Amino acid sequence: MSQIELLLPKMGESVAEATIIKWVKNEGDVLKADEAVIEIATDKVDSEVPSPEDGILLKCLVKEGEVVQVGQPIALIGVGTTTVVAKQESVTPPPAEKATPHVGALPVAVQHPSPAAEVLKEGSSGKFYSPLVRNIAKAEGIVMSELESISGTGLGGRVTKSDILSYVENRGKRDVVTASNGSIAGKVTEAAVAPSVVAAPAVKQPVSVGPNDEIIEMDRMRKLIADHMVMSKHTSPHVTSYVEADVTHIVMWREKVKEAFERNEKTRLTFTPIFIEAVARAIKDFPGVNVSVDGSRIIKRSDINIGMATALPNGNLIVPVIRNADQLNLVGLAKKVNDLADRARNNKLSPDDIQGGTYTLTNVGTFGNVMGTPIINQPQAAILAVGAIRKKPAVIETPQGDAIAIRQMMFLSHSYDHRVVDGALGGSFVRRVADYLESFDVNRKI
Repeated sequence: MSQIELLLPKMGESVAEATIIKWVKNEGDVLKADEAVIEIATDKVDSEVPSPEDGILLKCLVKEGEVVQVGQPIALIGVGTTTVVAKQESVTPPPAEKATPHVGALPVAVQHPSPAAEVLKEGSSGKFYSPLVRNIAKAEGIVMSELESISGTGLGGRVTKSDILSYVENRGKRDVVTASNGSIAGKVTEAAVAPSVVAAPAVKQPVSVGPNDEIIEMDRMRKLIADHMVMSKHTSPHVTSYVEADVTHIVMWREKVKEAFERNEKTRLTFTPIFIEAVARAIKDFPGVNVSVDGSRIIKRSDINIGMATALPNGNLIVPVIRNADQLNLVGLAKKVNDLADRARNNKLSPDDIQGGTYTLTNVGTFGNVMGTPIINQPQAAILAVGAIRKKPAVIETPQGDAIAIRQMMFLSHSYDHRVVDGALGGSFVRRVADYLESFDVNRKI
């Protein structure tokens, strides 16, 4: 019987690691090809890893709750036998070499004794720490409270190997002794005061708990959402522009055609595909909002992949992506929107369904909200929130002069990254979306 390694598969672009949730099979169990072996979770979606062939699960190489890198072996599978006798064979994989990070020559003052306190794989903030990061922390005497203060550049603000090595390298330079008269004793190097290196950790304020208060632990997805939102606000200076749009023609047209649309196309006609169509057209006019920032580089996206924020039954949020939205007609957009929304609510999305978004639309009007200030879905540079459609008196221009009429009005809120999207571009873009919505043809044919 030969052995093969089951590797953590690639689960879409920008996904570099996953957390082991649960082993579906136990060591010694017989496996069928494409049968689920293990459940994993990324910061985007939960998924299962199937067995590539018929065989026997010989060894589980990772534990539940552990963070694993893409391409890392997670199990040994025995193949090439039709008998179950092989499940009794004892297979011991070669011991993994303990990672010994090279941190370079450091001044004596930087060396700290290793503390007795254990470095945990998950801190109080909910961040996971990889085995390599924990090994470095133990070797350098970095306790959990200090590890939690390190600003991470990984997914969801996670601390990477380069983050902790950079911290260790500059750790001694932070120990600047201040004289009693307020002057700094000794020479302060540039690295010791550079804002890119030294970041004051956020002070966690104590929260009092009353006798009748209920304490609810965040689930894994809520922790990831929280980290992602905080990271986005720290990364991008947010600016929000607002426009009010008259969508009376859209409301009238949808009311007129929705029954025939559902009968002919076998899918519902909501407002969302109409909004996405207008956004895709506006992006073609203003491609400067369809970008990402990488350091000092601006990456202009060639595809228009629009994510639609979708609320889940448990209160969490996920953003499935409509790829090449500008190449779909209204029927295609409606079918895609309904399919993704239904699968999101039933936890049936694949990792590819939530990857590659270049711009995001969120409908806060679904909850009766008039407008919102959405947080940018990194690494995108902008997001649009559409509010509730409400009947309001409005001034309209007619050939006979201005008049006041009851119109269907809606607010659009456009948040954008002010590092790369200025007010002129951000404001002009949302105005163009409103123009497309207001000029909707009430006699449009499906």
